[in-house]
Amino acid sequence: MFNLTELQHDALLEIFNIGVGHAAAAMSGIVNEEVKMTVPTISFQNRAQAAELLGRGGNQRICGVSQHFEGAFKTEAILMFPEDKSLEIVRLMVGESVALDELTEMEQEAMSEIGNIILNSCVGTLANLFSQELEGSLPMYHIGTSEEILTASGSLADTVVLMLHIDFILEKHAIHGYVAFILDVTALQDLREQVDRYLAKVMGG
Repeated sequence: MFNLTELQHDALLEIFNIGVGHAAAAMSGIVNEEVKMTVPTISFQNRAQAAELLGRGGNQRICGVSQHFEGAFKTEAILMFPEDKSLEIVRLMVGESVALDELTEMEQEAMSEIGNIILNSCVGTLANLFSQELEGSLPMYHIGTSEEILTASGSLADTVVLMLHIDFILEKHAIHGYVAFILDVTALQDLREQVDRYLAKVMGG
């Protein structure tokens, strides 16, 4: 399995925490109250491990929003929450007065907006700190098992999944989700090179 040095790992974790910090600020503006988001851990998994982590060993339905990015490296980025938690997030966004049937109709649009904010904040921070371009597609909404969500973007042969565990705290709610970056061997090498360049720059090398 692909591994980073401790220094590379810590740099990437710090970058993603900056990214979700920007996303939290944008989300706070939408819901008119403070939203906190942190990335306590990142890990590299194969597809089966990532699916098991997301599904917690079962067939739990997952709500996902994916975007394809190209530039400094190529990746499919997917924001994922358990289905019941995605409805909870949407309700927090639109208010308690909306009926459940209306809420379900709004879920796809609202989750796509949330996915767009979080994924672009993460990738945009990477691009800015790496001084590189990363262009993204429009967000796509998915619902299904973790295996179905991870394969919705196409073939995953010879790919590794970079998993970001996200803690999403709003009001008295604490919701745990994941962002997955699906990377092939070339993209992994490109990512490692970009992290090394970033470290050399910040350490004055």
